[in-house]
Amino acid sequence: MAPTLFDFDAKPGDLIEIFRGTYEHWAIYIGGNEVIHLIPSTDDSGHFSGLLMFVDTDRAQVKRQKIWEVVGHHRFEINNFLDHKYEPHERRIIVRDACSMVGQELQYSLATHNCEHFVTELRYGKPESRQVTRAAVIGGAAVVGVGILAVGAALLATFFKDDKEETRPHRRHQ
Repeated sequence: MAPTLFDFDAKPGDLIEIFRGTYEHWAIYIGGNEVIHLIPSTDDSGHFSGLLMFVDTDRAQVKRQKIWEVVGHHRFEINNFLDHKYEPHERRIIVRDACSMVGQELQYSLATHNCEHFVTELRYGKPESRQVTRAAVIGGAAVVGVGILAVGAALLATFFKDDKEETRPHRRHQ
């Protein structure tokens, strides 16, 4: 028999983080081994059709599925990561609100309206995404790194230019 979420002490309203290699997918556990999640695109079986779908769409659907249909062979965990920062809504409210959204088509954006934003807004009333924050920090660090390299290159070019001018013989004007 396959393990159930109860083996991991999940309670209705808990956030479920699913590790899919290059990204994490998020869902809300509602009990009965079911989750509700926001998904941009599915194939007929209800599984993700690939990472490209996240970039290639601006609409997503709220789905209710068995946890194992969503998790597949990937690792997952309960991760109520903002409980230290925000007071979670009551579990029954989280489940009620999530269930009321099933079947709705919502705006989707990797940066502002992704599956992590969806579940954190249901649990805390605040749409947040660590994935987006991490990507922004990494992107910002890359921009800073490129800027430092450019400044360094400009300084080196100036240094070598000055050095060449000093080693040239001076011509006399007659």
